[in-house]
Amino acid sequence: MANYTAADVKKLRELTGAGMMDCKKALDEAEGNVDKAVEILRVKGQKGVAKRESRTASNGAVVALIADDNTSGVLVELKCETDFVAKGDKFQAAAAAIAAHVAATSPADIDALLASEIDGVTVRAFVDEKNAELGEKIVLDRFAQFTGGFVATYLHRTMPDLPPQVGVLVELDKAEADVAKDVAQHIAAFSPTFLSREDVPAETVENERRVAEATAKEEGKPEGALPKIVEGRVNGFFKENCLLDQAFAKDNKKSVQKVLDEAGVTLKRFARFRVGA
Repeated sequence: MANYTAADVKKLRELTGAGMMDCKKALDEAEGNVDKAVEILRVKGQKGVAKRESRTASNGAVVALIADDNTSGVLVELKCETDFVAKGDKFQAAAAAIAAHVAATSPADIDALLASEIDGVTVRAFVDEKNAELGEKIVLDRFAQFTGGFVATYLHRTMPDLPPQVGVLVELDKAEADVAKDVAQHIAAFSPTFLSREDVPAETVENERRVAEATAKEEGKPEGALPKIVEGRVNGFFKENCLLDQAFAKDNKKSVQKVLDEAGVTLKRFARFRVGA
C-alpha cells in the first residue's frame, strides 16, 4: 500500500479540485508522491473531458470587471458541478481571467468568445483544460459587456463561503453611483425579465390577455367587467416582470422608473445572471 497520509489527500484535493477517491487512487498509483499524483490526475482529467459532457453544471460563480472610470463593464458566469470546486482558488482565477479577456477583446457573442485566444489557446480549449485539471464539467455559455454609459455592478453571495452566485450589470446614461448600486441590488432581488413594457414581445402580451380573460370567465366575472379586469391583470404582469414598472425595493411606494426620474437618469440596459438559472 502506498505511503501517504490524510494530509496528502487533502493537499492533493486543494491542488487539483479532484474528488477524494480520485486523489486516493492517484496517490496509490504515484506511490505517495503528491507531484506525480497531480500529473496523473491531469492526464486522466483530459481523458475524462468527453465523459463529463452529460453531467450537470449547476454550481459556479458570477464575476464582474468594471473599468476604473465606469465607462465599461463585464459580467461572466462560469459553471461547475460542485460547490467544492466553485469556491476553489483555481476555478475563481479562471473565471476572473475570462472576464479580463472579455474586457480586453470585446467579443461579439459567446461563439466569438470561445473561438478567441487567451494565453495562446482558444477560450474553448482553456475551459477544457480547467475541465481536466479540476475533474469536473466546466461550462462557459454566457457573458455580458456594456460600454458607453455609466456602468456599475452588484454581486450577491447566497452563501458566505461561496463566490457570488448572482450578478447584475447596469448601464445608466450618466454617472450616478448610488442610484446604479440601488437599482442593481433591486434587480438582483426581484429578477425582472424585461427593462420596460415596450420590450415585452407582442405575442407574450397577447397570451397574457388570453389567460387573463379565460381566468376571469372561469371565475364567473360579469361579461361587461372583463375588459377592465383583463387590463388590470396585464398591468399586474408588467409590474411583476418589467423593471421600470416594479415597486422599488427600498421604497415600495415608488416604481423604479420614479426613482430614476427623481435622480434625472435613464437606465439604458441591464443584465442579471444567477448561476445555473
